[in-house]
Amino acid sequence: MGDFRAFTATKDGDSVRREVTSLTDADLPDGDVLIDVEWSSVNYKDGLAATPGGQVAEISPLVPGIDIAGVVRDSEVDWLSPGDMVVAHGYDIGVARHGGYAERARVLSQWVVPLPAGLTTREAMVIGTAGFTAAMSVQAIERHGVLSSAGPILVTGASGGVGSMAVAMLSRQGFEVIASTGKADSHATLRALGATEVIARDELSTPNPRPLRRPLWPAAVDCVGGHTLANLLAQIKPWGIVAASGLTGGAALPTTVLPFILRGVTLAGMDSVNLPIERRRVIWGRLASDLKPTDLAGMANEITLDDLDSALSRVLAGEIAGRLVVNCGSR
Repeated sequence: MGDFRAFTATKDGDSVRREVTSLTDADLPDGDVLIDVEWSSVNYKDGLAATPGGQVAEISPLVPGIDIAGVVRDSEVDWLSPGDMVVAHGYDIGVARHGGYAERARVLSQWVVPLPAGLTTREAMVIGTAGFTAAMSVQAIERHGVLSSAGPILVTGASGGVGSMAVAMLSRQGFEVIASTGKADSHATLRALGATEVIARDELSTPNPRPLRRPLWPAAVDCVGGHTLANLLAQIKPWGIVAASGLTGGAALPTTVLPFILRGVTLAGMDSVNLPIERRRVIWGRLASDLKPTDLAGMANEITLDDLDSALSRVLAGEIAGRLVVNCGSR
């Protein structure tokens, strides 16, 4: 079917060589659905997959990109046909098999979500894994029984992909949202997304030896981990919940069992990688309806495959606010 462009990351001794190159269908992994990729997105995990010591990539060379949105080119299953618009993310995509940073991708049909009505492929990638994880977090808070009348919800790492999406989604669901960020230039953007207050990252990231502090929030979405999550747990109201998905502040959790056994706090982990496909499709249905942020176009900046080398370095350095989508068909 001819060559197509792809961004690859190849181990080269102690370094990783990153470049846009040409591949053919024979270079793609086995699978029963071939997709013409229209859009992907840039995530922290993508940066790790394309950098030395990231401990994410399982093959080399690798086409990174944990998010894929595009049009079915060929299908071996009867419920998908050429021309169907689809989304695929998580599982082994962009980690143990070639992902979305290419003009073409081959995936397993059991990983595919037919694009729900109400979303374009570009909008789906503005949402991407980050927005999907935010939607999982909002759903966890809802299922826990937290109502908007219970008080403001805190979102940490709010200027990042998951955090900014969580702010927008919680606000749309009628919650008062407090956003925590270390980026002073993101305050106006976060307020535009629905945050009623923005607080400095240092208020939560500074180590504090007290395992319990004055309870402030009935629920929170944590995208940071480390000392931030420990301080957050110490300030959750009795029987509250924290939906945790991040580790930019560190994987260690310096806390005690006291928030859990004296206040009944729940720490809920958000695993968007291995979520069963049936639940994944339900959440995408909500992302096309009641959880869809009102200004998706304004939440993302657009780049091409040729811009990825720089973008992946910037995402690891914490220099990207909001969402960055990749136009995989643009030359």
